[in-house]
Amino acid sequence: MKKLYLYGASGHGKVVKDILDAQGRPLEGFIDDNPQVDSICDMKVEHQAHNADEIIISVGNNEIRRRIAERTTCDIETAAIHPNTCIAATASIGDGTVVMAGAVVNADAKIGKHCIINTGATVDHECQIGDYVHIAPGVHLCGQVQVGEGTLVGVGSSVIPCVNIGRWCVIGAGSVVLNDVPDGSVAYGNPCRVVKQRASALNGGG
Repeated sequence: MKKLYLYGASGHGKVVKDILDAQGRPLEGFIDDNPQVDSICDMKVEHQAHNADEIIISVGNNEIRRRIAERTTCDIETAAIHPNTCIAATASIGDGTVVMAGAVVNADAKIGKHCIINTGATVDHECQIGDYVHIAPGVHLCGQVQVGEGTLVGVGSSVIPCVNIGRWCVIGAGSVVLNDVPDGSVAYGNPCRVVKQRASALNGGG
């Protein structure tokens, strides 16, 4: 049997482990780059991935998640989806993505690799979610919304239908997004407005 590890020993990793437990998927252990972290959830933390056959990256930061994915030589495990979700048969979810309890993903939505669809978030019909995106707890995306690679949509935000949010953006908590948001923007408010550009977004978020 292949050995599955979670890469990232933090609070987010604890939640992903709970999802795997609920799915009945055996977990071999955790990996973390921080040498001061030696155990989590009563499991030993390793600091190299040489024992892992497959991983799920359990890191909340989108940029770090991307860097780990780009350098790893391990296989990326299929999505971890909590049993208490509602996923349409016509929706697609990329490898390494994590879908938390209470989330809803509706018809023909497409979610990329290494995303986080967090607790109680809703992704409505025909939404397009790029790789490394984090849809935070309680976010509601209406139909045909597009969210570009690496973007964080903050907790409790709402996005009206057909809005395009660019790559490597940060949408502040509680925002109401009524208009398109350009790549690399930091935006928040009701209505949501762009307040600055992220310098790191010029290099694809890194």
